[in-house]
Amino acid sequence: MTTHHASRRAFLRQLGALGALGAAAPFGLNLAAMGNAAAAGADEYRALVCLFLLGGNDHYNTVIPFDAASYQGYSNARSPLALPLASLQQLNASNLTDGRQFAVPAELAPLQKLFEQGKAAVVANVGTLVAPIANAAEYRSGKVPVPPKLFSHNDQQAIWQALSPEGARIGWGGRMGDLLMSQNTAAQFTAVSAASNAVFLSGQKVKQYQIGSSGPVGINSLNTTLYGSTPGSQALRALITQSRSHLLQDEHNRITQRSIDAFNTLNAALAGLPASDARVALSANLASNRLAQQLQIVARMIGINQSVGVKRQVFFVSLGGFDTHDNQLATQAGLHNTLAQAVEYFYNATVQLGLANQVTLFTASDFGRTLASNGDGSDHGWGSHQFVVGGAVKGKQIVGTMPISQFGTAEDVGSGRLLPSIAVDQYAATLGRWLGVADSDLPLVLPNIGRFATSNLGFL
Repeated sequence: MTTHHASRRAFLRQLGALGALGAAAPFGLNLAAMGNAAAAGADEYRALVCLFLLGGNDHYNTVIPFDAASYQGYSNARSPLALPLASLQQLNASNLTDGRQFAVPAELAPLQKLFEQGKAAVVANVGTLVAPIANAAEYRSGKVPVPPKLFSHNDQQAIWQALSPEGARIGWGGRMGDLLMSQNTAAQFTAVSAASNAVFLSGQKVKQYQIGSSGPVGINSLNTTLYGSTPGSQALRALITQSRSHLLQDEHNRITQRSIDAFNTLNAALAGLPASDARVALSANLASNRLAQQLQIVARMIGINQSVGVKRQVFFVSLGGFDTHDNQLATQAGLHNTLAQAVEYFYNATVQLGLANQVTLFTASDFGRTLASNGDGSDHGWGSHQFVVGGAVKGKQIVGTMPISQFGTAEDVGSGRLLPSIAVDQYAATLGRWLGVADSDLPLVLPNIGRFATSNLGFL
C-alpha cells in the first residue's frame, strides 16, 4: 500500500467519525468513487498562498461602482464614507456585459495594474454559508441553515478557515495538505505559516510549520552557547534529543530532534536564496511593510522548492487592522496601500523566480461590512469581495454577480450587509482543484460542497 493510499484511508476513517456526529451527512460519501488526487501537473510545483485580512475588510470601499448611475447610488448610500469618483482606478473587466463598471481606490493601483494585465481577478460577494440562500427574505424566514455566530470575528475567521466556528481544529488548507503531502519528500514543509498560528493550515496529519520573516525559528542556545558555555549547549542538546526509556519523554525528544533537523534543512536551503537576492529583495520603500516581509520569506520558500523536495505547498500570511468601526477612510487607505504594494512585490518575485504560473495568492477576510456608515466607520457585515492573483489566474474578470450598492436589495440582510452569493466552499474548491485535489476528493476537504450548484468558479 502506498503512503498516499494509507494516509487517505486514515483520512476517510477520521471523516467517518465526523459523519457519526452529523458533520459528513450532507454529502453521503461514496467510498468507491473516491479517486486519487488529480494527476494533472503532478510533476509541476504548485503553491497556494492565503492572505487573510484580519478584522473584516470593507468591501464597499474596495471594489466600487464606477458607472454614473451605480456610483450615484453608492455615494448616496455611503455618505460620508463614499470615495470621490475622480480618485478611483477603473477595472476594465472583460466579462461585464450589462453596462456596469467598477473601480478600486487609488491605494490599490498596483492591484488594478495586475488586473489590467490579466494576472488578477475579483471574486464577488464571497462569504460563509451552510447551504445556498436565495435572498434576504429567505434568510429572514429562518427556514434555511446559516453559519453559527454570524458577525463574530473569532467565529467567522474560523469558519472561513475551517468551515466550523471558534474551536475548530482542522482547516481546509490542512485537509488539502493531507491529500497532497505524499508528493513531497519533505512533508513537514507542506503547510507553512509566515504569520500567526492558523487553523487554516492544520490537517489530520499535516502540521503547520511556523517561520519568521527571516526564516525558520531555532533554539538559539543549541546553535551558539548556553550562558557562554559550549559544553552547556551540548548538554542541553543531549537532554532534549537523546532517546529515553519513558515513552512520553522519548516521543517528546524525537519530536524535538525532528524540529531541529527541519530547521537545519530549511536554513541550509534558504542560504541558497538569501533575502538580498535580486529576485526576492525588498526595495527600500517596502522595508517596513509587514506584509511584504511575510511574503518575502514565502517567495524564498517557493524559490527553494526543488532543493527542499516539495511539489505542493499551502502558505498563510495575514494583515490586521481592518476592523474599521472608526477613522475608516484613513485606516483603510493605509492598509490598502500596504496590501497592494506587498502583493505586487510578491507577484513580481514569482515572475523573477520563473514560477508565476505555479503560484496563486488569494485573499480572505472575517466578513464584509455594512453599507451604512456609523458616522466615522462601518460595522460587521457578511459577504465580501476577494482578489485572486497569479500567472494561472484567468484575470481581468469579475467572477460572480456584483451586488448593487444600495439599501433594500435582495441581498441586503440589514444595514446593507450582503447575503453571500458565493460560498467559501466554492471559492476553496476552485483553488483546491487547481492545486491538485481531485473532484472526487473535494467532499473530503469541503464537506458541504455538494449542496452548491457548482464547485468550479472558473477563475483558474
